Amino acid sequence: MNSKMIPWVRVSVSIVSCLFLLVCSDKKSSQSNSALLSLVGANETQTTYENGSELLSNEGMGRVVAPSLGSSPYLIGVGIADITGPAAEVGMMGFAETAQKTEGIYMRLWSRAYIIGDVSKRVVFVSADLGMIFQSIKQAVSKKIATDSELAPFYSEANVLLSATHTHSGPGGYSHYFLYNATTSGFIKENFDVIVNGIYKSIKLAHQNLVPGNVYINQGELTDASKNRSVVAYDKNPISERNFYASNVDQTMTVLKLVAAEGRELGMVNWFAVHPTNVGPTNKLIGGDNKGLASYLFEKNKGTNYSANQTFVAAFAQSNSGDVTPNLWGPADAVNDYARQNIIADKQYQKAMSLYQSANTQVSGSVDFRHTYVNFSNLYVSSVGTTTCHAGMGASFSAGSVEDNAVSVDFFDEGTTVDSLDWNSNAADAFKASFLGGVLGVLWPSSVSESYKLCHAEKPVLIPTGVASFDGNPWTPPIIPLQIIKIGNLSILAIPAEVSTMAGRRIRSLVKNILENDYTVVAALSNSYTSYLTTREEYSSQQYEGASTQFGPHTLKAYEQEFGKLANALRNGTTVPSGPTPPDLTNFQVTFQTGVVFDDVPLFKSFGNVFTQPASTYASGAKVTAVFWGAHPKNNMLIGSSFVDIERQNGSSWTVVARDNDPSTTYKWQRDGIAYSKITTTWDTKSYPKGTYRIRHRGHWKSGWTGAITAYQGVTNNFTIQ
Repeated sequence: MNSKMIPWVRVSVSIVSCLFLLVCSDKKSSQSNSALLSLVGANETQTTYENGSELLSNEGMGRVVAPSLGSSPYLIGVGIADITGPAAEVGMMGFAETAQKTEGIYMRLWSRAYIIGDVSKRVVFVSADLGMIFQSIKQAVSKKIATDSELAPFYSEANVLLSATHTHSGPGGYSHYFLYNATTSGFIKENFDVIVNGIYKSIKLAHQNLVPGNVYINQGELTDASKNRSVVAYDKNPISERNFYASNVDQTMTVLKLVAAEGRELGMVNWFAVHPTNVGPTNKLIGGDNKGLASYLFEKNKGTNYSANQTFVAAFAQSNSGDVTPNLWGPADAVNDYARQNIIADKQYQKAMSLYQSANTQVSGSVDFRHTYVNFSNLYVSSVGTTTCHAGMGASFSAGSVEDNAVSVDFFDEGTTVDSLDWNSNAADAFKASFLGGVLGVLWPSSVSESYKLCHAEKPVLIPTGVASFDGNPWTPPIIPLQIIKIGNLSILAIPAEVSTMAGRRIRSLVKNILENDYTVVAALSNSYTSYLTTREEYSSQQYEGASTQFGPHTLKAYEQEFGKLANALRNGTTVPSGPTPPDLTNFQVTFQTGVVFDDVPLFKSFGNVFTQPASTYASGAKVTAVFWGAHPKNNMLIGSSFVDIERQNGSSWTVVARDNDPSTTYKWQRDGIAYSKITTTWDTKSYPKGTYRIRHRGHWKSGWTGAITAYQGVTNNFTIQ
């Protein structure tokens, strides 16, 4: 989480809002690689797609019997599914900015699933265009798998790894823990369901697409797409350790190339550490940021058909990027965000494509996995002779990462430690800390106990998430999943946190030395979310990342201890305890966000009528805009479809050339009055051929009389690109 939330809002939402939480939408329907930044997409009655396909539904997913390996080392399957949540009036996840609520779509969000298996075992890796994978998501997906007779014999929570790209431009409200729903007016079931169903569908498709094949691996350095945003903390690490590395960020990209036995290219997945935060906290359009766009570019190069059940899938997965920013030019400024996103996306795309094309080292060896749950709230760490702490967020958490996206008002500065809160030299901060601590101490006395404060060492706890509760459940998860999946001589470490560069290096080195394998990658933000993970030295400086390391100064040592157990079990072929089962908090969820009451349009207007027509003629490269009378996108999120199509005339028929997933288009919703909705569609014509075009908008409106939801669509006048 990269914060740019007004600090007073962050604190008040996390404290006061919690108190508030727990005391307690009938009308007629009417009708860098610029060439890659424009494709695909639908006329409801006579649709022709540029790739020749039709939209496919879940009903098309028939039972498929997995083939035998034959002479190939692995079974390989890939799948992709839409997970784009509500495109209006839902708080976005990542910046914790209460004013940042969805108002449309720049690009859709996707779940990309990969299954690799040998003769005896299989593993699943999913990279999802989400801010985080919360424990609620892993639990719900695991339940769906367990009740699916086709999937249950092969997959469970133990061998399924769910990882988030960490885009900050997606809707939130899908955690079961209070802290992460505080800025979204609580739990948003519509978004939760879309995410769970989409991830499940992508896994199902990957399973049904299993074929014998080979996995190739390649690595290379990408040196100009990231920088360290917390140098003060990084430089606290021992100089001998820092000198061992060429940079203060991990610049290695690891690429897997998946190829069927007959030579058909199936997919690509890579891991590279960089935050997807080029698009800043003023943005209100859904999108995947630099990693989502990089995936789009790669997939368009490979002819991906997003409507097909079987197609090429390319994931740009997340790694140890906790202190790594893509904002080489300084914080996002709301002016150049998308242009800078395009640059960082293109750099990742170009490097990944180069490594993919030259990948000739074959992955070999068995497939295996280990998974366990560990209670980190009071875990004894033998290497330091003490325990971790009940979770707490430090004072510097309220500052956000000022190097990445500065807060508008200071509450506490980064670097605020227990020692810096001195009444003589820093009376203002000392007062704020004392006042808040006193309030919280009345509610939760253990939050001001000496043992709790001493456990967190340099961190002055601002929000005691591990002890604060009204319903018996803490505000962040104490029991977390740890997992290693092994594909031949590659190991993937699933860490449920944003991992700093050096913390990732240490865990990776530990596991690699135990398993003696050739390749080890960190898959951060996986299976659950517990904010950040830093080294002990970085923690001592209490920058934003250290203040967000929830379980205290020895959190990394605890991770090393537990990952060492998993790695040793893999090496020795032994089992590990499943650990304590985290509770399912489904029935504890609360929301203050209302649904759509009804939709309406002005007198003598119909849903889909065009309010503002495009001009009749545009020069090539111009932007085309049209405005429709529409309805609230929450009525139907059009999963697997599109709110906007750009159609090109071909004789007597029309071909869809772009949809709302394409970065050449934007779909923007705006409330007009009480129940009216205006839909603004924009299309960048750059790289599209000259010709005659039109814009189609589709949606669904809700009757205020019956509650019935009805589809509508509208189309503009024709216009030409010259």
